[in-house]
Amino acid sequence: MKDTRVEIELKPVIQEDIETVWKMQVEAFSELLEKYRDYDTSPAAEKMDKVTARFEQPWTNYYFIMADHEKVGVIRIIDKKDGSRKRISPIWIMAEHRNKGYAQRAIEEAEKLYGKDHWCLDTILQEKGNLYLYEKMGYHQTGKVEHINDRMDIVFYEKDE
Repeated sequence: MKDTRVEIELKPVIQEDIETVWKMQVEAFSELLEKYRDYDTSPAAEKMDKVTARFEQPWTNYYFIMADHEKVGVIRIIDKKDGSRKRISPIWIMAEHRNKGYAQRAIEEAEKLYGKDHWCLDTILQEKGNLYLYEKMGYHQTGKVEHINDRMDIVFYEKDE
């Protein structure tokens, strides 16, 4: 039987791409920023120099999520290679490309590159679609929840194969 899942590719981000990554991040998270008003924590409120500083971390890799040669999103993988959990922080799909399976496929591709075991991530507790995706991908809530404001909480996930 033919695999009908959408094909994506993770394309490594290079220094010259940082402004594009930042602009995509601001646009992708702006709706959530408006909804939750989390000006201190939202990726939509970050300045470009913060994204640049993350890019320059030796344990960070950013990838464009590519579908049909188009940048549909970005995933950042943190892997300190010191026994600590690998981390997805953040991942996003641009609004016009959401609900097509791209985030799921990007996580699967990240696991092919970095291994399926010993991951963590966090997300907005009130975003039920995010919770559904991560739980479907084998992540489980750790029980830790961080209260951000009266509209929003962050919930923490882990995954072990």
